[in-house]
Amino acid sequence: MKPRDRILDAAMLVFRRQGFRRSSIEQAAEAAGLTRQALYHHFKSKEELFRAVIERLHENALAAEIAGREATEKAGGGLADILIAEITARIGQLIAPLEGSPHIEELFSEHLLQARDIYQKYAAHYAAQLTSTIERVCRKQRLAIKGMTASDLARCVEMAFNGTKSAYPAMQPADAFLRDFGIMVRTLVAGAVSPSPKPRSRETARKPATKPVASKTARKSGDRR
Repeated sequence: MKPRDRILDAAMLVFRRQGFRRSSIEQAAEAAGLTRQALYHHFKSKEELFRAVIERLHENALAAEIAGREATEKAGGGLADILIAEITARIGQLIAPLEGSPHIEELFSEHLLQARDIYQKYAAHYAAQLTSTIERVCRKQRLAIKGMTASDLARCVEMAFNGTKSAYPAMQPADAFLRDFGIMVRTLVAGAVSPSPKPRSRETARKPATKPVASKTARKSGDRR
């Protein structure tokens, strides 16, 4: 394992046990089996170390999101199933290293304070990933999005995610959070997506309209006139 990865693993354990505010660079160095000076060779401060931990979390979450999407798509899941699997994999990767920590709410709060730019960077990646998924699955499964674009629907899914987070601080308990989020995504997709109309065949398109044939009664009536 590379020294940087060893330091990040150790720092994650320290932040998980102590929280951000009560942890120190010395504790991270000790957990990694390094001197303080050796750790300073890689990271100049606790804040820089925390940012690196957060960035790696998001990088792993993005990779997990892609893997979750590919597996569900390969299994033949519908659009809602694929979107839920994609974001569930992302959330699982973000939560798992912190699960059980008594400081989880503090860590998520500090995540936004200390690394907002990193959060915004990966939020853009997640949004682009969702948009790409919606566009591809709609083409593959011949679905039409009603009254919005794939990007609009992706944004609605992310808003559903953020709305569900507001009801579950730090996304805990995770099972309840994911259950309610899944309900919201299925409701969104059901209202926004429908099967594309089947294109008319060439023969149907070229076939002239059949003129209505006047009934015998109508012809007789006309003859009498």
